[in-house]
Amino acid sequence: MKKICLLLLAGSSMSAFAQQAPAARPLYTAQDLTAEKMFSVNIEGPNFDKAGNFYVVNFQKDGTIGKIDTKTGAGQIFVTLPDSSIGNSVNFDSKGTMYLPDFKGHNILTVDMKTKKVGIYVHSDQFNQPNDLCINKKDQIFASDPNWKNSKGQLWRVDKDRKPVLLETDMGTTNGIELSPDEKTLYVNESIQRNIWKYDVDKNGNISNKTLFATFPDYGFDGMKCDKAGNLYVARWGKGTIAVLSPDGKLVREVPLKGKQCSNLIFGDKDGKTVYVTLQDRKCVETFRVETPGKRY
Repeated sequence: MKKICLLLLAGSSMSAFAQQAPAARPLYTAQDLTAEKMFSVNIEGPNFDKAGNFYVVNFQKDGTIGKIDTKTGAGQIFVTLPDSSIGNSVNFDSKGTMYLPDFKGHNILTVDMKTKKVGIYVHSDQFNQPNDLCINKKDQIFASDPNWKNSKGQLWRVDKDRKPVLLETDMGTTNGIELSPDEKTLYVNESIQRNIWKYDVDKNGNISNKTLFATFPDYGFDGMKCDKAGNLYVARWGKGTIAVLSPDGKLVREVPLKGKQCSNLIFGDKDGKTVYVTLQDRKCVETFRVETPGKRY
């Protein structure tokens, strides 16, 4: 299970576009990066470190972090989590430390990128199943925390003292979470209820003025990311599209994918204009090109 998976172009689902310069690709057209079934059904949380290395959780099996070559689609296990923990997304703070919500162990974990040592950043018995994170420039963590069984959820902030602060409870199934480029707005979606809420965020990380940002009549929601212009890209789980919403909540477009169960996304490549999407039904990664780079670029 720890061998490197080398993908052959012939007979695989890898796209020929993986060998092209990204700028040569048509916009908003999904192509495969990896072969199908390279990940478990819990494939999630793609992200890049500062050096441009690409990571995705649950490579080959649950409880792993995979390091994926964005040119070939090949992958290898970067780290295996201890104590039967299962990560649900990959995030980095300003110092380059990796953070993982561990939905099975009620933890937020850290990974030292040099030693690969895994540690518990924060644990709480009040956590349901930490699902997704976003981290601001002050290294404050905002975390969604759904209770899938009861179709409810919570919203947390974890400050640098590692103490979790419960921001809101009695929500729907909180899932995707993202900050606007200026970090003054926090977006949180509810998968089952199909609502996206936005909050004002003050300089201390406190939230207020909860407002319904957008809602959809069908399918589900999962991960979300903003581009540099403040547009919100939302994974519509079950429909197999990425919905692009303007800063005022209007639907700009929907980008169709090859798979249906899109779980999360991230902007990548040197220009920040390639969107990498994890697909749980196909157990692979798809990509498409966009006009506006991600907010970190």
